[in-house]
Amino acid sequence: MLSRLQELRREEETLLRVKAALHDQLRRLRVEELALQSMIRAGEENVPVPLPALAEDTQQTLGQMDNEAVINQTELHLSLQDNKEEEEEEEEESDS
Repeated sequence: MLSRLQELRREEETLLRVKAALHDQLRRLRVEELALQSMIRAGEENVPVPLPALAEDTQQTLGQMDNEAVINQTELHLSLQDNKEEEEEEEEESDS
């Protein structure tokens, strides 16, 4: 029972690290997307994009990404293959 609890705690820590990594990656991609959209708009209009407008768009997007309800509704597709292999290795180690 205790080992199962420890295993669940490790799994929780792993999932929290994955969540943080995905959140960081999403933030970077969103900022990159905004920059690309601004460049496209500037190219279409042949008008330089004012830096304050870009900063405002970026802040608005970052504010939306910090909305926990939106984050929690995001569907994740994670592979369980690696996790099963780790469990098998741990079982082999504990049997020794």
